[in-house]
Amino acid sequence: MITIKKPFVALGLLGLLTGCGEKFLDVAPNDSVTEDNFYKTETDAIQATNAVYSELGKGGQYNYALWGIGEIMSDNTYTGGGGGGDGIEFQQLDNFNITATNPLVNRLWGGCYVGIGRANMVVAKVPGIANMSDAVRRRCLGEAKFLRAKFYFDLVRAYGDVPLITTPPTSLAEANIPRSSAEQVYNQIEQDLTEAMASLDGAYSGADLGRATKWAAEGLLAKVQLTRGNKSGAAQHARNVVLNSGKSLWPNYADNFKVANENGRESLFEVQYVSGLNQWTMDGLGSVINEYWGPRGAGITPQAGYGFNIPENEFVNGYEAGDLRKDATIWKPGDAYPDGRTQPSQLPGSPSGYGAKKFFVGKVSTNIWDSPLNFPVLRLAEVYLILAEAAGPTDPDALKAINQVRRRAFGLDINTAAPQIDLMANTPNFTEAVIRERRYELALENDRWFDLKRTGKLATALTPKGFKPFNAVLPIPQSERDANLNLTQNPSY
Repeated sequence: MITIKKPFVALGLLGLLTGCGEKFLDVAPNDSVTEDNFYKTETDAIQATNAVYSELGKGGQYNYALWGIGEIMSDNTYTGGGGGGDGIEFQQLDNFNITATNPLVNRLWGGCYVGIGRANMVVAKVPGIANMSDAVRRRCLGEAKFLRAKFYFDLVRAYGDVPLITTPPTSLAEANIPRSSAEQVYNQIEQDLTEAMASLDGAYSGADLGRATKWAAEGLLAKVQLTRGNKSGAAQHARNVVLNSGKSLWPNYADNFKVANENGRESLFEVQYVSGLNQWTMDGLGSVINEYWGPRGAGITPQAGYGFNIPENEFVNGYEAGDLRKDATIWKPGDAYPDGRTQPSQLPGSPSGYGAKKFFVGKVSTNIWDSPLNFPVLRLAEVYLILAEAAGPTDPDALKAINQVRRRAFGLDINTAAPQIDLMANTPNFTEAVIRERRYELALENDRWFDLKRTGKLATALTPKGFKPFNAVLPIPQSERDANLNLTQNPSY
């Protein structure tokens, strides 16, 4: 687990350049840190790099925005909550009545660009630090490029064309630039990930456990290339991760979502969280998901549960009989609570009695929004499914990969053929079967809306929820357009 110390480093310039990663955690004072007296030592370089990680755990990423966009805006889940105006920003996404002032839209944009700004500072400043080892310098630069690529990947998929900034601006004119084409942004993402692969080690341990590795970079590169339609490239990189990373699937699917197994055998990269250091904030060091997704009013989380992100009936009914992932992912009527009570047939915001269970940890902390459970950004199982989709059913490695994922889902030995559930080389609509498998393997992990988009299924899946063709991208936040007159708005917003 990352004990990369987690300072908030004041690197700021124009809001783009400034904060860390999990168990990265000594919180240092920032009142005397300036750009003039920083970037002098190896410790400074590590702290600056840790500051890039910090945005992953905040409201602009995995603590708010991404589950609104990746799940609630998809066909997997709906808002839930207390009804009425509760969670109105989620309701706007859910019903595709999205405004350019929507807080989730604003937070994703802002969080990504703060992370990018910090990464740019590392890339610009760390090469000039004389007092540090070459190995740590190389690692810091690789981490910064990996994280910059990750933030830009979120931006380009959500908004389309976005400003491409890779060096710290020195003036408002340099910061307030027009949107670059999505192709330019994707090219930069691939360049960053390729360079990160060459800079990062295959594994880290001790205080550095949880840092991005070369396998995280290559796995994300495979995902990016699949998104761009480069199946041969995606297959090549996914295969390399599967065969050479040393990672393996947990025997039990639910093992991926336990505090005791963080950064474990199947993890390629995850957001690092700790409890006990914050309460009422989405921008602290703990995850808010345990409370926000907990069954509303059930009393099995510190604040009784808010009941957001409720699984859609169609999604729940789509599980195959015997698929053990269902019980690990969804609260259902009759499910046993830790205190011996059961999930009722209905809950506020959930008339069918369903709830999001995957990241439930119970009353783990007295600090309300403060779960320690990490969030998986990339798991080996997803890379298996990328290989299957990219290489296709005639590739033995691809068939093996998806069938191992499926066998585990049904509690079977992943290395023993299971004709009753295995996909075959002649399986009709093989790609559709892989996409369906992604839906259930990665449920509640913020991928579904992006999968619908890249496969051209947004309209088919979401028109009943109010989707219109222009909703394939989010609006550019109005506050950003007010600050930067060079930013154009996406059509029809």
